[in-house]
Amino acid sequence: MAIPQAESHRARAKPTVVRRVPLRQLLRVTSIAGGIQFGWALQLSLLTPYVQELGIPHAWASVIWLCGPLSGLVVQPLVGHMSDRCTSRFGRRRPFILSGACLICLAVLIIGHSADIGWLLGDRGNTRPRAIGVFVFGFWILDVANNMTQGPCRALLADLTGKDHRRTRVANAYFSLFMAVGNILGFATGAFSNWFKVFPFTVTSACNIDCANLKSAFYLDIVFMVITAYLSIKAAQESPLHLSDRFTSTTEDVSGQSSHAQEAFLWELFGTFRYFPWPVWTILLVTALNWIGWFPFLLFDTDWMGREIYGGKPNEGQNYNIGVRTGAFALMLNSVFLGITSVLMEKLCSKWGAGFIWGISNILMALCFLAMLITSYVAKHVGYLGLDLPPHGIVIAAIVIFAVLGVPLAITYSVPYALISSRIEPLGLGQGLSMGVLNLAIVIPQEAGSVLDCMNL
Repeated sequence: MAIPQAESHRARAKPTVVRRVPLRQLLRVTSIAGGIQFGWALQLSLLTPYVQELGIPHAWASVIWLCGPLSGLVVQPLVGHMSDRCTSRFGRRRPFILSGACLICLAVLIIGHSADIGWLLGDRGNTRPRAIGVFVFGFWILDVANNMTQGPCRALLADLTGKDHRRTRVANAYFSLFMAVGNILGFATGAFSNWFKVFPFTVTSACNIDCANLKSAFYLDIVFMVITAYLSIKAAQESPLHLSDRFTSTTEDVSGQSSHAQEAFLWELFGTFRYFPWPVWTILLVTALNWIGWFPFLLFDTDWMGREIYGGKPNEGQNYNIGVRTGAFALMLNSVFLGITSVLMEKLCSKWGAGFIWGISNILMALCFLAMLITSYVAKHVGYLGLDLPPHGIVIAAIVIFAVLGVPLAITYSVPYALISSRIEPLGLGQGLSMGVLNLAIVIPQEAGSVLDCMNL
């Protein structure tokens, strides 16, 4: 018997009730951000000094760090694109998250043992080209793995929260909160100088105390990464792609624009740009301008403390190492502020609006960076550099600046992702590819900054 047309239309128009994701599930899913950020904190606090201890000149550190922008430029959009279309029975995002977590563990093992591997390959004396080669190889794998993991994590949050924009903001705030937790643990680990006593086997003929501390910290990173990856993947509860009606309709909307189902990835990536309204372009532009400021800070923060505040140089006395550890402690306080701000994020955005909060945070960021320039100027003209430890006032000022920067950093880690997710979802574009596009706004300024540093070699 035929169904009347009006009745059929009403049946099709019946809205689908979407179950709201419990907050405790979002907490478990976002916990992997803590594991990822633990490793990032160790990178940011210890690797630039370690690069120079291996014998790479300070000016060449930017060449080493160029991998991050390069891998982010390609890996995150590509992985996002692939995860949007992944048909694994384990879900779309989880296979990439698991693969990235395994690569992170492998990479930190290579980096931590780079001096030992170089020794086995024939390095002797102060020049260690083989150790440098192993380090660079492991470092590039680490950056690729980090970018491979973070994009699907953000896209997974957007999948779970769907059109509930408030839940999306909460999920990204939780993600930022766990980044703060990972930062606190990572920077605290980097600031502790006696890990070689806890793991005495890490001290070898090729690996001195500073190297052993780095190696031990990375062992802890692996343990933390395994725990958080397990919690996140277990809690995600993804459905395979063919069971996801919402995403199927989304991909049909986008792919229907082209007669070629297997269109090349880069053409599809840049083809999405024509769908962006002006608000999306504004988010991308502001994000790019943000990261012009953030990238040099995150790259040289502890190195700045060791050189500009403590007046030291790598492998020349203890001032530099004391400065690096002080910088790691200051970054731990930065992460405390980051975590507190993340907890308050939803209340702040609900009261004043996400865009207004983001704008205020950018002003605060600029004032803090200006304060760093002033502090460096004062330190150079006090007259203690190269002769004595810095006055307590200058050290406290530098630590306070680092700590306060945690507020705009928390907003940078959270608000743009929530804004882009809410603006992209109505366009019918896959969340994985969308997060990759936002990442382009982050890595292109980093790429430009690294290239400019390289040109000054």
